[in-house]
Amino acid sequence: MVISIIGVGLLGGSFALSLREKYPHIKFVGVDTSVVNQKIALAKGIVDEIMELDEALQVSELNVLATPVDVVTKLLPYILDNIPAGRTVMDLGSTKELICGLVHMHHKRGQYVAVHPMAGTENSGPGAAFKELLTGKNVIICDREKSQPDSLGLVETFLRDVGMTIHYMTPVEHDLHLAYVSHLSHISSFALGLTVLDKERDERAIFDMASTGFSSTVRLAKSSPQMWAPIFDQNKVNVSKALGDYIELLKKFKDAIDTNDLATSFQFMNRANDIGRILNGIEKK
Repeated sequence: MVISIIGVGLLGGSFALSLREKYPHIKFVGVDTSVVNQKIALAKGIVDEIMELDEALQVSELNVLATPVDVVTKLLPYILDNIPAGRTVMDLGSTKELICGLVHMHHKRGQYVAVHPMAGTENSGPGAAFKELLTGKNVIICDREKSQPDSLGLVETFLRDVGMTIHYMTPVEHDLHLAYVSHLSHISSFALGLTVLDKERDERAIFDMASTGFSSTVRLAKSSPQMWAPIFDQNKVNVSKALGDYIELLKKFKDAIDTNDLATSFQFMNRANDIGRILNGIEKK
């Protein structure tokens, strides 16, 4: 069996490394416009060979589209136009409504499976890929009823084999929920990083004074702008609503601090503490 990784970065690379352990007989081919990424992917053993896209589509039973979402919207229709019958393409994009909408009437729609692994780090590129990234994580499949059984079954099998728990959503549900639990946290981290950088011009002082709390909160600010700017754009309606809700609460928090309203500040923090109980419950399932 041959699997192509189109966009050999953190997610696609980690998916390949994890599958290699389960299926040593599978051949992996990489498709990437970056020569540097090609060399790293070969050196790390993520892929066995580099191919051009059209060549990879003809030899691969499964095509894993792991590019930024703006590139997904350009490549997915082309891939469906050109893959042979009986082959499958899955994407790993962090938005789904626009992507799924682009191909919902395509005559080969059944060969496509819309996937979003809920995994990642602040690092990017094939050099950041590691085989344990996806293990124990959740993964969302959207519009599964529109994927033909053979394609859906193949993708579900591989996702379970790398240790992921599958959930099913509509693209609309996916983008709404992700705006709050993923996209907003990245924007918050970018904004916090900019706030501190603008205020504290002495970079050495920032690093000397930074606590573990600051470092963990601002960690996502190191994420790739090439990946995240298109995500915010494609999910802008939901992201804007989430940001509006967040800004309103920040204003209330600021008002409580400005007016020495300790009771309200305490109430906000006490309510927020409940997130720990919820997340701990989810992790124990």
